[in-house]
Amino acid sequence: MFDYKIQQLISLKQEGQYWDFKKEWYPKDKKMNLLHDIICMANNLANQDAYIIIGIDEENDYIVNSVHKDRNRKDTQMIVDFLRDKKFAGGIRPTIYVSPISLEGGYVDVIVIKNSHNTPFYLMERYQSVLANNIYTRVMDTNTPIDKTADIHHVEYLWKKRFRLLNTPLERVQYYLEKPDDWADAPTNWESVKKYYKYAPEFTIEHTLEDDGDAYQYYLFNQTDIRPHWLQIRLYYHQTLLFSTEAISLDGGRYLTPTPFTDGVSLSKYHNWDIIFKYFIKDTLEYTIHRFYFSDDGDEQTTSYNRFMDCILIFNSEEEKDAFKEYIIKNWYQKEKYSKDIWMPHFPQIENYNMDIFKEEYFNVQVLKRMFNAYKNDT
Repeated sequence: MFDYKIQQLISLKQEGQYWDFKKEWYPKDKKMNLLHDIICMANNLANQDAYIIIGIDEENDYIVNSVHKDRNRKDTQMIVDFLRDKKFAGGIRPTIYVSPISLEGGYVDVIVIKNSHNTPFYLMERYQSVLANNIYTRVMDTNTPIDKTADIHHVEYLWKKRFRLLNTPLERVQYYLEKPDDWADAPTNWESVKKYYKYAPEFTIEHTLEDDGDAYQYYLFNQTDIRPHWLQIRLYYHQTLLFSTEAISLDGGRYLTPTPFTDGVSLSKYHNWDIIFKYFIKDTLEYTIHRFYFSDDGDEQTTSYNRFMDCILIFNSEEEKDAFKEYIIKNWYQKEKYSKDIWMPHFPQIENYNMDIFKEEYFNVQVLKRMFNAYKNDT
């Protein structure tokens, strides 16, 4: 997918808001140009990843000028090291990596500058001709000149991006939830518990008890108090409901979390899921809320949280989850390798439940957690 996208940009035979072409790598006496270009791309106005595509000859119909013998060629670590000793404001630097691509005619290198809310990126200390406190950006296919600063309305845009003022209310509240210390308790009645964001009190989060019943899940049996208490978490902007999700109060109310997602693996085409697991994906709103409600008290809440985390998987992305499911299918025959000395909690007999199913689900997830560690080491 990435290679295809870069090929599509090359086929346009013109530069744009977030991509630039270079015939060859920057020579040693042009390091300031490399830094200037990276900053401009990090501050691009298209609000997406940016690409410096090296090995494309613009003056010769955008043909490939292979970089495989370029003596100035750099890899990711070399550019990271180059950026590390530059005095960026707040110590926040663009996130970059170098990705080589094989094309007809040879190799090109792509410096990928990841999209970020930390704009504007700028230096606090001059580096050669790259000026301190100057904000550089890219307008259409043109970088801000190295001896100039961006127009004020472009600078305002970049600051608005940092403070999420360009985001939707739902995107903004997720950002605010990442700073739980900035939330305060709101007056509530016995039916709900509500908090508001101190610097934008129109954003609130509340949870209400919905079902104090007997709907059990395998991860409850790893708690001291196994009784389920099901809730609903709601996010509001003024009086508008932005988001709602099911939640559970664990261990007699010691820890509150959104309920994890459920997925599974089929080991045979003739069955549904043979292995079931619960999970969160980082950067999702559910995971942000999960982190929001945890306060590491070093005591009962921490214990409840840790026992819950022992029963679920955390993925960086949907793609990582799907790749791990394929890994499970290929490696489940080695299940015994990951099963040694698994500790099992007590599963009391509960009326109308097949406790063997809960035991199997708990056991399998412990195996999967060990397999997931092996998977990450392999990749």
